[in-house]
Amino acid sequence: MAITAIVDDRKVTWRDRKRYLWLLGLVVPLLPFAAAGRAESTGWEVFWWFGPIWVLVLIPLLDWIFGEDRSNPPEWAVEPLSKDRFYRWCTYLYLPLQYAGLVYACHVVVTRDLAWYSELGYALTVGTVAGVGINTAHELGHKKPRAERWLARVALAQTFYGHFYVEHNRGHHTRVATPEDPASSRLGESFWAFLPRTVIGSLRSAWELEAKRLRHQGKPVVSLHNDVINAWAFSVVLFGTLIAVFGPRVVPFLIIQAVFGFSLLEVVNYLEHYGLRRQQKDNGRYERCLPEHSWNSNHVASNVLLYQLERHSDHHAHPTRRYQALRHFDDAPQLPSGYGLMLGLAYVPPLWRRVMDHRVLEHYDGDVTRANIHPPKRDRVLAKYGRTPG
Repeated sequence: MAITAIVDDRKVTWRDRKRYLWLLGLVVPLLPFAAAGRAESTGWEVFWWFGPIWVLVLIPLLDWIFGEDRSNPPEWAVEPLSKDRFYRWCTYLYLPLQYAGLVYACHVVVTRDLAWYSELGYALTVGTVAGVGINTAHELGHKKPRAERWLARVALAQTFYGHFYVEHNRGHHTRVATPEDPASSRLGESFWAFLPRTVIGSLRSAWELEAKRLRHQGKPVVSLHNDVINAWAFSVVLFGTLIAVFGPRVVPFLIIQAVFGFSLLEVVNYLEHYGLRRQQKDNGRYERCLPEHSWNSNHVASNVLLYQLERHSDHHAHPTRRYQALRHFDDAPQLPSGYGLMLGLAYVPPLWRRVMDHRVLEHYDGDVTRANIHPPKRDRVLAKYGRTPG
């Protein structure tokens, strides 16, 4: 669809060249069907691991093949582009496919005699869909229409991570790129140290934020007024229904896919703000969030499949902006690749540090004291980069 307007007394037209590419995001929830189909038709057990292979191998390969796109929609096109409901349906349709895949996978688990390693791989494949589903919830949960925010909680039910709806919007977006944010990783902190810190810290933060809101309104904290509790209720109903239909046989499968799903969210959190820090003013307040406080990537393949999540700076500047209208900023620090390759590096801390630590240092013109440094590693980091500890 072309968008036409009169700009400076001249008729201009702009087209979104990626318009129909956004539909490729709907390929992701089909992974459980594809994995089972290929494994059974070929007899190759490796296909049960299709989800991790897709994330760690195929997406980085596609990012390398198709490269980057740094183009932005013109400002005059942003409003009509954002109102085009085609883009919303690209996210809405993810949810029925997500849950169709989950139900189908539970059926496969209880009707097939899978080896333990095949069932584990299949759980990770389903967890891949759940993890990308959290990204879909992320897109929907920031929007003003109540129905979209409700759908966000539906998308989060598969991972039992409904508190993300509260913490991300009202916690992370307030404290991003500060030492107080459990979802902002620190220079020198490995992903495996970050994971328990962010899971526990985000859960605690979500509960505290909701408790404060409800007390201010004079409502009971432990009630369905609590957005953490009512989001978890979606998961209780979902898991309870699946166990009632398929039996206790699916319980380990459901737990593994949920854990892998939310761990995918957290590894993305890890790489989005690694080592970046908003500086404090004399009054103790932090400077406002700028493009320089998020790592970005413009790789086409991973951005299309993740609803342009990798244009993270604009998202933090304008949380309600629709994914199709997010912009690239030249002054935002850039990741060397898309999220697929980067999360693979994050799983191996020495590789991650080799690729990213010098980029953090270069971003701050060699002054590592401006970075968000992991406290247990502070003396070591300062000594390594030529600063005297303390």
